Amino acid sequence: MTPQILPTPVGILGFGIEGQSTLQWLLSQGIKEIFVLDQKPVEVATAQVVSGANYLDGLKDCASVVRSAGVNPLLPELLKFQMNGGLVTSQVEIFMEQTQSKCTIGVTGTLGKGTCITMIEHILKSVGVPCKIGGNYGVAALDLLSDETPDRISLLELSSFQLMTQQRSPHVGVVLKTTSEHLDWHRSVEEYRDAKANLVRYQKPTDICVYLDDSEGSKEIAMQGRGRKLRLGHAEGCNAVIEGETMRIGSDVLNLANCVVPGVHQLENMGAAVLATWSLGVPVAKAMEALKSYAGLTYRLEFKGVHNGISFYNDSYATRPEAALAAAQSMKGPFALILGGSEKNGDFTELAQVLATLKNLKSIALIGHTATRLRTSLVSAAFSGSLEDHPTLETAFAWSCAQMQAGGSVLMSPACASFGLFANYKERGKRFDELVKAL
Repeated sequence: MTPQILPTPVGILGFGIEGQSTLQWLLSQGIKEIFVLDQKPVEVATAQVVSGANYLDGLKDCASVVRSAGVNPLLPELLKFQMNGGLVTSQVEIFMEQTQSKCTIGVTGTLGKGTCITMIEHILKSVGVPCKIGGNYGVAALDLLSDETPDRISLLELSSFQLMTQQRSPHVGVVLKTTSEHLDWHRSVEEYRDAKANLVRYQKPTDICVYLDDSEGSKEIAMQGRGRKLRLGHAEGCNAVIEGETMRIGSDVLNLANCVVPGVHQLENMGAAVLATWSLGVPVAKAMEALKSYAGLTYRLEFKGVHNGISFYNDSYATRPEAALAAAQSMKGPFALILGGSEKNGDFTELAQVLATLKNLKSIALIGHTATRLRTSLVSAAFSGSLEDHPTLETAFAWSCAQMQAGGSVLMSPACASFGLFANYKERGKRFDELVKAL
């Protein structure tokens, strides 16, 4: 998409980090007729602003709109705008039209997107291939255009929000484990998965789709596109096979014991990363060797040290039941779990049932708005460990420490968003770090 076919005036719908990036890109392209539409008050000298409860009234002044990811494209006002001839696009759509990168790799899924995309980056950099991450992780997608070179590989972490209106797929699409998520935003699981399917829906037969054979959602999405399929799973016959704590591709084997990053669930991310880079010519052995030094991301099952014989793990990024479940299952010895947060209408049934089977899980401290629902699910699943509600993370942390002896661990993996107690998962993670440090 070029400025010539992006009709002016152009509206920027949502003025967070992504919206501010959009403004800079529009200005760099010489576009001057710009409206910023945001419910919150906005101060900007280079565009006209429409804010407050009726911010969508500003659509009447626009010929096209760049939608920020958090704005639902199915808003009645946006649909009416389109029916009247207005163009609605997004950062990722513009990037995919404009990019001069020799290759694009897109990663989506419910779990592991940020980890997998940074594993891919880690591998490519280890073999000297220029690359940069944008989208839902790293920089905003349009920021990738500012320093783009033809020899670079652009890496995109993409959420369902970003993919919902996408009509162009990357050369390599990676579909990780996909369950259900954001049902406070999407109308159904079907809509959520259909949005993610745009990652591969428009692939050509010469493109590549890496998917998780063990995940019904991942497989369902992968089959929507024509790209060549690379399967990852536990079954023989997959291109990458997970066996216990190893991941095998052909005769090459990666053992989790030789890796810095903890958690057997990481083998799925590793397998996907290796297959994605292998499809671009990186030898499997070199990719696996690189992953041994991959250290993981902040607040993703991050080891924070040992105090009085107790180990501490910060998994604040785990805002979904499946993420918390993966973290809990990776714990080796006795541990206490801090669980709960704000409501996203997630289903806690499977989480509770599996937690109830973990003999090394000794106690669960419940925090946040979801504490009552989590308690109900855990009691129904016959969880036999200690279970206690706490008004704050501080009291939950102190109680969890008291449940453990030397050789045990305290894991914060909330399975929920942080709102109500904290502004975001980063603030929650920072507070956990402070509590550990205070010991």
